[in-house]
Amino acid sequence: MQRNAGPPRQVQADGRRVGHEELDRRQHGIGYDGRRDRPRDLVLRRPVMLDARLRPIIDVPLNSIGQWLAGRGIGANGVTMAGMVVGLAAAAAIGQGEYRTGLLLILVNRLLDGLDGAIARASRLTDFGGYLDIVADFVFYVAVPVGFGLASPSNLVPALLLVASFALTGISFLAFATLAAKRGIETAAHGRKSFFYDTGIAEGTETIAAFILMSLFPTYFPTIAVIYASLCVLTIAQRSFGAWHRFR
Repeated sequence: MQRNAGPPRQVQADGRRVGHEELDRRQHGIGYDGRRDRPRDLVLRRPVMLDARLRPIIDVPLNSIGQWLAGRGIGANGVTMAGMVVGLAAAAAIGQGEYRTGLLLILVNRLLDGLDGAIARASRLTDFGGYLDIVADFVFYVAVPVGFGLASPSNLVPALLLVASFALTGISFLAFATLAAKRGIETAAHGRKSFFYDTGIAEGTETIAAFILMSLFPTYFPTIAVIYASLCVLTIAQRSFGAWHRFR
């Protein structure tokens, strides 16, 4: 391997040579964000799904509340932990067949999940806060299907399939984020984040919509779970194709 050979270049029709960053930008849909063309300033243009479309709507009230809470000394990490506890309580309620209570707690969990980021933006964003946030999110996403699985024997297999699809979706998400960070690729489509948030067919908004439907119509949980697990599989395939296209 020629480690010191320098970055690959390509000759254009006019005789000029193009470096690897420009090739990435042209071939893989990567654009500069208006600053110096350094690798860490590359921004990945991705399709916009529901999460990114909702950002301009929900960020304004969340940021206002977050500033108010931060000004009174409430920390983002404490809100993240409180949200995780509420999410576990939602799963416990669902496991006992208290679906309406579980739905209420799911909504409270999502509110707290939005507020912790708003508080962090109003005070200080930290890498540990980003780590804690993603761990709490996945605890919630796994706990709710487990709750439904415990609520009825007929739910067990669909719940296992849903948890497995969430786990694989999470792996693909974090693997993509790791490679994006290695290449200095950024996105602001989901707001200011501690690491790269890749767009997929099944994101947070779609997942909460599925949880709401499951809670409102618990007898249809197996059907909803299998349908949503299929969407997660499509998301994994979409993200894997995107990774192959950009990182090969």
